[in-house]
Amino acid sequence: MLLWNVRVKDSAIVSPVELLPNTRFGPRAAVAVTIALVMFACAFVAIRVALPGFSVSGLSLGRLMVASTLMAIAAPFLGVRIPSRAHLVRIVGCGLAGMAGYQVLLNAGERTVPAGTASMLVNTGPIFAAVLAFVLLSERIGRRGWIGIALGFVGAVTITFAQGASLRPSADALLVLAAALAQSTYFVVQKPLLAHYSGFEVTCYATWVGALVMAPTLPGLLADLPAASGGSIAAVVFLGIGPSAVGYATWAYAQARLPVATVTNTLFLVPFLSIGIGWVVLDESIHLVALAGGLIALGGVALSRRGGRSRR
Repeated sequence: MLLWNVRVKDSAIVSPVELLPNTRFGPRAAVAVTIALVMFACAFVAIRVALPGFSVSGLSLGRLMVASTLMAIAAPFLGVRIPSRAHLVRIVGCGLAGMAGYQVLLNAGERTVPAGTASMLVNTGPIFAAVLAFVLLSERIGRRGWIGIALGFVGAVTITFAQGASLRPSADALLVLAAALAQSTYFVVQKPLLAHYSGFEVTCYATWVGALVMAPTLPGLLADLPAASGGSIAAVVFLGIGPSAVGYATWAYAQARLPVATVTNTLFLVPFLSIGIGWVVLDESIHLVALAGGLIALGGVALSRRGGRSRR
């Protein structure tokens, strides 16, 4: 999911309940936010639909190829520039962590982890991002922020154990948690790039690098295609067009017209949308312990953001 590729100011973020009712959404912005959230939520369900017909690497490459093609078509019209050589190492890091690494880990985890649960685990990403920013970018974390981080980790661990048996953590849930860490690494690594490039440009660069990194798995993707069902193939195409292209475009449109904090807070709705869509499409249910852990984790994320960060 491409959620945070924007220039975000280091400001305190409060809960959606506190912010959204006092903010006037224009009709178009409201539609854009709705489409983006639904696309992001559907991504977790679409992965579950696609996996029976594709290997983990084949699904990753297929999604990245579709997204890369669409971005290559749109790039000339949206003014995407050739990146500077000085930024190539960081761009490659973005592609490795945020695209190739994230896709492979998430796909591998969702072999057994329900879509809604996977979405809750991935949405603990801001917790990892805050810690990485503290270590790598020297961003200070306040007391409230550390409490939120602790709650986030407690929630993530609760979800992980709820997926296993006999109070043992689920290996696939740990893979999804690793995907959240990979995505958070991407957010931290790409942050300096946003001072030189637009969010769409950084997304294009990272997606193209991710597709190149996964290119050696092309024979596996080609071997998967003949046996894959029409539903699985459609899910792969949807993942490239919907969440990666339409979702990002509508998200960027909304962020250009609404306060950053307001739009970002709507991301708390994604796990609950994923749970509902997974129940309708796949008849998936979620363990009550996992749901409780998800609520704790999301509360921790909200508290850590509200704690704010500043440069040392």
